[in-house]
Amino acid sequence: MPTVHRFKTISAFHEFRNFPKPAHPLFSMINVGEMPPGDFPDEELIVQDFYLIALKRGFTAKMKYGQQVYDFDEGIMAFMAPGQVFSIGPKNGEMKQSGWMIYIHPDFLWNTPLANKIKQYEFFDYAVNEALFLSEKEEATIGSIIEHIAQEYNNPIDRFSQDIIVAQLEVLLTYAERFYQRQFVTRKVSSHQLLTRLEEQLNNWFMAQKGLPSVKEISAALHVSPNYLSGVLKSITGKSTLQHIQDKVIAVAKEKLSTTDMSVSEIAYELGFDYPQTFSKLFKAKTAVSPLEFRQSFN
Repeated sequence: MPTVHRFKTISAFHEFRNFPKPAHPLFSMINVGEMPPGDFPDEELIVQDFYLIALKRGFTAKMKYGQQVYDFDEGIMAFMAPGQVFSIGPKNGEMKQSGWMIYIHPDFLWNTPLANKIKQYEFFDYAVNEALFLSEKEEATIGSIIEHIAQEYNNPIDRFSQDIIVAQLEVLLTYAERFYQRQFVTRKVSSHQLLTRLEEQLNNWFMAQKGLPSVKEISAALHVSPNYLSGVLKSITGKSTLQHIQDKVIAVAKEKLSTTDMSVSEIAYELGFDYPQTFSKLFKAKTAVSPLEFRQSFN
């Protein structure tokens, strides 16, 4: 069994990684270019009870997250929420890394608007192979904000420190959200491939008569997080995963209504609805006619 290291405090993680003691118990910044790279054996898993924002270049070790691997050979940002599991393998060759790691304990954000807002940023839950790749200009923008945060972090703590850092973090995350949307647009090929895989998965699901799939089940079958899947779908179709599932349900229902003698109730149950009324309500909301009215239009 892999060894699992769980860190409830930022200070404990700093000690584990031989980093300097954090200047603040609930918030820290590491300039990775100034730190020894170290190695994590593959069998060791890391769980942190705090947020991580990373911007790195030249990090030659491989990070495993969500059963996938990625590297930091390009300017790239990654985001992790508390409780997520990852591991870092041995470095591959000489390590000439640069960039920053920012650790934020949820208690640092307590009683600030960002305490709730940070949970709404979908990229903290993204599949790791969709980390944020930055253009040179975007990396300069992010780097400038991080430098401002670092300057405040290294100043003596006063009653303004937390508010200033939190305000800068919100700016940083807002830019990250903008750049993610740009990435969705510029990486249409991979996005459309995911849409194709979704259609195939839904077709196979209903052909196997597995009932009504949930967003979580479909996302798991595609090996991406629910938030990430909905983010991609909305960027290229304007519809969420749930809307795509509902559209497929209606398409299958129309086929059965027009080509079989199955009753509306039988169709509803076969599609996974507990109550035929729920199916009929969804069908009418999507088509403006009831299932029976749709069937009668073919007679």
